[in-house]
Amino acid sequence: MATLVFDIETAALGREHFDEAQWDYLMREAERLPEEAARQQRVAELIRQLNLYPFTAQVVCIAMLNAETSRGQVQFLAADFEEGAGAADPRVEYVPCMDEAELLAAFWDVARHYEQVVTFNGRSFDVPFLYLRSALLNVPITRKDWLGYRFTTEPHCDLAEQLTFYGVSGRDGAARRFNLDFYCKAFGIDSPKSHGVTGMDVNQLLMEGRHR
Repeated sequence: MATLVFDIETAALGREHFDEAQWDYLMREAERLPEEAARQQRVAELIRQLNLYPFTAQVVCIAMLNAETSRGQVQFLAADFEEGAGAADPRVEYVPCMDEAELLAAFWDVARHYEQVVTFNGRSFDVPFLYLRSALLNVPITRKDWLGYRFTTEPHCDLAEQLTFYGVSGRDGAARRFNLDFYCKAFGIDSPKSHGVTGMDVNQLLMEGRHR
């Protein structure tokens, strides 16, 4: 069975993408605070969180791995990528995309060839994000069955669900949820977070042009 492992990275849309009513709605929690310093702090926090939602952020990178061949592909937004740049591993192909619609179309073109997908928290984040961004940009979705019956591992195995036994313990029990970095270290696996960059850094890296 052809199995695709993937993870997405997202970045918040700029202020110019929202009208006044939308922006006021997004910042309404801060406006309720009585103190100016507290309001400013909360606004900064809310802005940092915008990359978590498909209506306030975009997909900027999708990393994929064929579990059978251990060959991968990284699709990312870049208007000026030089061929061969950053390709340290010959098993990984880097595919620059001019815009998000092109990136999503390229991803769905790859995804249609796989019967099985594996993610970490993909059921709660990656897949809904991809579905909604694709809908907003009118990009056809080739796999619409990744959010079906929750208590099955086919065609979508979400490791965050499996390692918590579908949340059987809640927040404090034996099967409580940990982050991916913690799980990787516990199982002796090289953590993707161990190189000093996390998803929360993407907004800043994108602004500085250091996301490639």
